[in-house]
Amino acid sequence: MFLEPHFKGQRSGWIEVICGSMFSGKTEELIRRLKRAKIANQKVEIFKPKMDTRYDEAKVVSHDANSILSSPVDTSEKILDLAEGVDVIGIDEAQFFDGNLPEVCQQLALKGIRVIVAGLDMDFKGQPFGPMPALLAVSEYITKVHAICQHCGNLATHSYRLIAESDQVVLGEKETYEPRCRTCYHMGNILNLKT
Repeated sequence: MFLEPHFKGQRSGWIEVICGSMFSGKTEELIRRLKRAKIANQKVEIFKPKMDTRYDEAKVVSHDANSILSSPVDTSEKILDLAEGVDVIGIDEAQFFDGNLPEVCQQLALKGIRVIVAGLDMDFKGQPFGPMPALLAVSEYITKVHAICQHCGNLATHSYRLIAESDQVVLGEKETYEPRCRTCYHMGNILNLKT
């Protein structure tokens, strides 16, 4: 089916993904892009998972304490309901959303909306996290940000869990996680297996 008449005169939308380990500046970069869109007089809406209440119930807050007001939602489908008349949508902590998030983002982009998504690309086991792999596959732009390894000073790509908890989702900060490079991450896991 040819859809050109439906899209005639509509600007193009797209999906941007900001990914990396914990403490790499993902949320900081998301906030920076959203504030620039607001300066450009674009209508911006920001969403985060309702379960993420680490810093604030309603704000998206970076580890550096920069913040921007958001709408906490239970499911990705609710983003579609709240996206009317919006130019730019920001989504933080995308790894905590359901598997429909990539489809929701694609629907928004087809409506001409710029969608900026930030999230962990890997969980504490070094495995792809939630809907992030599918988002990376369908996005037009990908920015991978890095933290600094707490042990050797190299670029960190992994989120190393410091506590003995096996659930995939454990909300926490510096007392629970630290960024590590590939080598220090794997060495830490080997040492943990021996103890």
